[in-house]
Amino acid sequence: MSMSKNSIFIQIASYRDPELLSTLRDCIAKAKYPKNLIFSIAWQHTEEDVWDTLDEFKADKRFKIIDIPHLESKGVCWARNKLQQNYSGEKYTLQLDSHHRFIQNWDEECINMVELLQSKGHKKPILTSYIPSYNPKNDPTERIQIPWKMNFDRFIPEGAVFFLPASIDNFKELTQPIPARFFSAHFCFTLGQFIEEVPYDPKYYFHGEEISLAVRAFTHGYDLFHPHKIVMWHEYTRQGRTKQWDDDKIWGERNHVCHLRNRKLFGMDNEPQDIDFGKYGFGKVRTLEDYERYAGLSFKKRAVQKYTLDNNIAPNPPLYGEEFEKSFLQIFKHCINLQRTQFTETDYDFCAVIFEDDLGISLYRKDFTESEINKKLNSTDEYIKIWSTFQTIKKPAKWIVWPYSKSKGWVNKIEQVL
Repeated sequence: MSMSKNSIFIQIASYRDPELLSTLRDCIAKAKYPKNLIFSIAWQHTEEDVWDTLDEFKADKRFKIIDIPHLESKGVCWARNKLQQNYSGEKYTLQLDSHHRFIQNWDEECINMVELLQSKGHKKPILTSYIPSYNPKNDPTERIQIPWKMNFDRFIPEGAVFFLPASIDNFKELTQPIPARFFSAHFCFTLGQFIEEVPYDPKYYFHGEEISLAVRAFTHGYDLFHPHKIVMWHEYTRQGRTKQWDDDKIWGERNHVCHLRNRKLFGMDNEPQDIDFGKYGFGKVRTLEDYERYAGLSFKKRAVQKYTLDNNIAPNPPLYGEEFEKSFLQIFKHCINLQRTQFTETDYDFCAVIFEDDLGISLYRKDFTESEINKKLNSTDEYIKIWSTFQTIKKPAKWIVWPYSKSKGWVNKIEQVL
């Protein structure tokens, strides 16, 4: 099969996803040059899902399908590493999940944006973002029609960085993509050589995937951008989809290994540097500190600059010496998820939420009033969610939720090590 000069290697890791077929059909139908598309699919499936078949594509020379029985899967990063091994020199690559919808001529739009950025001096641009959502149950009516960007959310206790989607409100005034700090695993369009220069680490599991790729890409000389216009949509609800960790009995062990590996990559928590990451490590074009100055993050401190917290566009203003070191805020943000069955009384007066360090010293406490407790207990949410945000130099080691009953005093202390 001859390769077009604008060939696109499309990477899709699919796990028991009822949206996969619709995604493939729409991707092809909406492309301006469908003959230029080469699909690599990590097809993680089970015969129990009679609807999960790729028969209509198996004879299509554009498709390279890796047949993976679902119980043999080791997670999304492992699967993405597998599908990248099918890369054979295509000019561009598009990384997706298996639940997307596309604008007409999405391929031409993405290539035009990359070429525009290259003309402005960015040799290796990446288009990436948490793209706007669609709802398969009411499509296309519920497609969001404003392009999205990625904002900093928090360092989680295990060390990875989480992000939140946000609207690019002035997108109608923009003529080119905007600089980005972060990488989205469900939408990335860039040069095909990215696969060889920044390949997926198969020992990662899930969390840590996106921040590690953002920094690895940056240190290999790639410039991150959010598209200023919509090129496709992503489904976020996960309704009707079995996740890999639902079927994997040792997913917790894989997750633990991933978090530890991620902390070692970034030199967090004084973890010993006893891993040779090789091709899965940082590049040599820029340093980790270069990225921290660009994005306004400090991994060793688990800290962030106010400029980043305020969701201003990268890069962050240059600071030097002591001014740079003092510019970081060490903010801890965490959500405690509780079951209603953990609250057995009917006459709560208040409830203390406490975070302690490894010596049992309280770093933060907030008391929820009777009305606040009742509001949470009477909500229709699946879990009782308690969000806490506070500044702390020391990393919390444990949280405690301790209700106080009017009739019984302190009752059933709930606690968990972080």
